[in-house]
Amino acid sequence: MSRTIAIFGAGSWGTALAVSLAHGGQDVMLWARRPDAAAAMARTRHNPTYLPEAAIPEAVRITADLAEAAERAHFWVIATPSQSVRALARQLEPHVHDDLIVVSLAKGIENGTLMTTTQVLRDVLRSVPSARIGVLYGPSHAEEVALGKPTTLVAAAPSLAVAHVIQSVFMTPRLRVYVNDDVLGVEIGGSVKNVLAIAAGMSDGVGFGDNAKAALITRGLAEIQRLGMAMGADAATFSGLAGIGDLVVTCMSRHSRNRYLGEQIGRGRTLEEVEAEMQMVAEGVRTTVSVCELARRHGIEMPITEAVHAILFEGKRPAEAVEELMSRSAKHEEWLPKALQP
Repeated sequence: MSRTIAIFGAGSWGTALAVSLAHGGQDVMLWARRPDAAAAMARTRHNPTYLPEAAIPEAVRITADLAEAAERAHFWVIATPSQSVRALARQLEPHVHDDLIVVSLAKGIENGTLMTTTQVLRDVLRSVPSARIGVLYGPSHAEEVALGKPTTLVAAAPSLAVAHVIQSVFMTPRLRVYVNDDVLGVEIGGSVKNVLAIAAGMSDGVGFGDNAKAALITRGLAEIQRLGMAMGADAATFSGLAGIGDLVVTCMSRHSRNRYLGEQIGRGRTLEEVEAEMQMVAEGVRTTVSVCELARRHGIEMPITEAVHAILFEGKRPAEAVEELMSRSAKHEEWLPKALQP
């Protein structure tokens, strides 16, 4: 069944998903914040800034008219950076209508409030039932999705019935979607992995090897699981697509913005220098601040995340941070705080 889907945010992922949905026969509108960018994309059928290799099908309607896109769509897909979700939701709130489903693609934890993106959306879009606000996460670089390379995601919503609807809308022969009702676990896994991808990039930048990266990924997953469990998520979620799946691809891929940023810092550049030259947002930078605050709030040790924070914001050298990580007191591999032990 075709439903009108409005994607708010014409960055790389929003554009790639519009391409995928159009190829799957869905009725798609892609909203760009800047009218000049929307007009250029509509004319050329390309997004040269964020996704230059992919052609945008004629079936994708591109607009800068937020009200038109919001009022005509049965699905709102939020594809802005996570720190911009609240501002967008406030713009959308007057256009809420019946039978609406809201799906967040944004991966991050809001600074200050420490809310996930669905929590932000529920906070602003109060007339939308919380059961109808979900996420679509997983190991999914936009560059590959737009070119039709096989990709697998997870649709999570508080109601499995809603998750199944999201699954049915977004699944195509090249985009396979599973369902989950552990929204918090999916969001924690999909957000914190960006912090760990920065760490993996730093490891690459200073010249460490595969052993170090494997350790970062594995022990990073333990940090994600500890935090998620302390917040009430299901431990099993972190063995899935939004956990280990997204963590591996983001730490390893040449497409990863967060890994790239970490690599450049590992080579001796400053955060300000790297961010100034990047056209897209590396979500892990701001999420690092929120995750460290969440860890303190819940009494959780996250040494890799804390090391990333110290390098990004406190002037610590990557080599010094590694030395401190390697000299920590000995632990059991499955170590958990007493409150989380079986």
